[in-house]
Amino acid sequence: MAFLLDDILLAPCNFVTWIGRTLYDQGEGEITDESVIHDRLLELQTQFELEKLSEEEFLRQESALMRRLNEIHKYKESRRKA
Repeated sequence: MAFLLDDILLAPCNFVTWIGRTLYDQGEGEITDESVIHDRLLELQTQFELEKLSEEEFLRQESALMRRLNEIHKYKESRRKA
């Protein structure tokens, strides 16, 4: 009987915790999604080859995307070790 009462009283807290965990997991998944960066790199390469971007602009944007990709890899590696 005590366990049932505990479950009923703690249900709102458990629900809020579940929502928080779900939002965190979804946000983390979106932030660490490498496919978006790979798609952007392909788009960037295409724009450069079609001469819609200067070499300087291409290199600047490519460098920023590669830094972000490296950050994602480091983050994922640190999560695996933890």
